[in-house]
Amino acid sequence: MYQRFPKSPFIGIWLFWRPALIVNSPELAKRILVKDNNVFRDRFLSGGKHDPIGSLNILTTNDPLWAVVRRRITSIFTGSKLRALQPLVDTKASQLITRIQNTEDYSKLNLRHLLADYSTDVFGTAAFGVETHAVRTGEDPMRAITEAFMTFDWLRGLGWSSIFFFPEMTKIFKFTLFPKWSTEYFKKIFAIVVEQRKDKVIKDPKDLVDALLKMKRDGPVIDGVEITDDVIISNAATMLLGGFETSGSALTFTLYHLAYEPEIQQKIYDEVSKVIGEDGKFDISKLMELTYLNAVVKETLRLYSPMGWLDRVASQDYQFDEKLTIKKGTPVYVNAIGMQYDPDYFPEPLKYDPERFMPGNEQNIKPFTYLPFGEGPRICIGMRFGLISVRHAISNLIMKYKFEPIPGAPKPTEVEFEKRGSFLGSWPTYGH
Repeated sequence: MYQRFPKSPFIGIWLFWRPALIVNSPELAKRILVKDNNVFRDRFLSGGKHDPIGSLNILTTNDPLWAVVRRRITSIFTGSKLRALQPLVDTKASQLITRIQNTEDYSKLNLRHLLADYSTDVFGTAAFGVETHAVRTGEDPMRAITEAFMTFDWLRGLGWSSIFFFPEMTKIFKFTLFPKWSTEYFKKIFAIVVEQRKDKVIKDPKDLVDALLKMKRDGPVIDGVEITDDVIISNAATMLLGGFETSGSALTFTLYHLAYEPEIQQKIYDEVSKVIGEDGKFDISKLMELTYLNAVVKETLRLYSPMGWLDRVASQDYQFDEKLTIKKGTPVYVNAIGMQYDPDYFPEPLKYDPERFMPGNEQNIKPFTYLPFGEGPRICIGMRFGLISVRHAISNLIMKYKFEPIPGAPKPTEVEFEKRGSFLGSWPTYGH
């Protein structure tokens, strides 16, 4: 769609009976996501009242619940709180290396699955406050959920299309965000966590579980919004989902490219080797300062954006220019992936080139053409944590192993992708 109308700032489409707008302009994206966010504050997608776990979280809900939840959990993503996650990412990164070392035949090691195990553990533990063992053993109830979530067939595809584009169908056919059986597991885990922390006084939440439990204790009504167990469980489950898929796919694509880019791989090794501790571990703060590693991750996210588009819905009639006014309730989709592949903004867009994001170059990128985590008040709340988990895994792996493509594997520009999961997620279908 973007390539068919490369110079058009917006494109009108029909979602069956409903008119919608696709935005291809960074200037209009800024208006929608930031400047006029009061008009486009809500998202269009909907999980439906029949699916409380899928509809009461900061991904799918709107005001006033969205504002209450967002405000309550934002504090746990500050720099000091994220640094407190150092032991968790250290442990999981170490288990990742150990798992590889204990594999007798590397040809049987599916790197994609292994990285999904790692991201499941990191975000499952952070979201629910319970120890998971996917990266160590390859098996865990939480991993079964994330694998089921990423399993894609025609029925799942219809469900996701309904949630994102046709909410009315979601209500009719009772489609759910998570597999129905997984919600019972989430409720079971939540009950265990509540019991474990029932005597804990929570004044300053230290992690997501603390923040959610404090919100529950401060209820049952906050700022006129009812805080139920479903609200708490829904937001923990969504943190697992968003973190697992974004980090797992970013790691997979980065390492896939590094296998074909030995010079880039060597640059990362040289940079990372300067900050490794005497104990062989990495400090979160020091990894954040590594310009080339960060540039590599950013380039991966440009090519394989967690969200290809950003949906909003107009809360009132809105005039874009003299010729276009959209009606209240019109869905609007900011075409993030289209702009990230636009050669006017990113020359040779199919080329994997971390130099775009190095100091001196990154400042030349036009604002609102790079939107892997969104922008404005609804920017991904777990972005910094996700990047921490990705940097940590890459740094540990790159210090221990050299990555090369297996014989016969296609180059990244030739690889075919299977569409899976929620956020238009894609994974390489070839190789280990």
